[in-house]
Amino acid sequence: MNTLTGLAELYTEIEMAYDKVATLLDFSCRKCPDNCCDSYFQHHTYIEWAYLWQGLRLLPVDRQTEYRARARAALAAYREALAKEERPQVMCPVNDNGRCGIYQHRLLICRLHGVPASITAPDGRSRQFPGCFRCQELTANLANVTTMDRTRFFTTMVSLEQSLLKGRSLPKIRMTLAEMLLQEPPLTFSPSPSQGEGRDGGVENPQK
Repeated sequence: MNTLTGLAELYTEIEMAYDKVATLLDFSCRKCPDNCCDSYFQHHTYIEWAYLWQGLRLLPVDRQTEYRARARAALAAYREALAKEERPQVMCPVNDNGRCGIYQHRLLICRLHGVPASITAPDGRSRQFPGCFRCQELTANLANVTTMDRTRFFTTMVSLEQSLLKGRSLPKIRMTLAEMLLQEPPLTFSPSPSQGEGRDGGVENPQK
């Protein structure tokens, strides 16, 4: 199975698990006074980087250009905040008036953020995540809180990443979505010279 197809299927499973927990808790993002799209999220897999670019290339060229221009502005704002030892709070470059412009290709953390969750590490230790502030308020008085178990999803993600890399030993990455947009996709999925805009700031392509 194509690794990006496998990732799409994994995302569908995650959405179903998320919706199940959200429904049980009567949790929704509607009319939330906050916006998690301005959170400083960093991403760590080549496969999500490739999948993001797959979605980007489906958009009209003018939209791609607009998102990359926003990404340059976002990256500059990140660097300014970090230089002040502050955590950046900058709107995601693909957010269009509160809606994600690449919703079907949004990244893992965007799909997980919100509901309470748990994960069990390979050594058997378990970690708990209380969810966003709104969900914490909603569950504050509950004796037992239903959580979304992320363990299987992360295990599958690791398997898909390994399948994509095919045994190649590449540097670990820690990239914002803005950096992913400004850098060429992983070499295996690079567009032909007639597609995309090529190199444009961000981090150096680890596969070159």
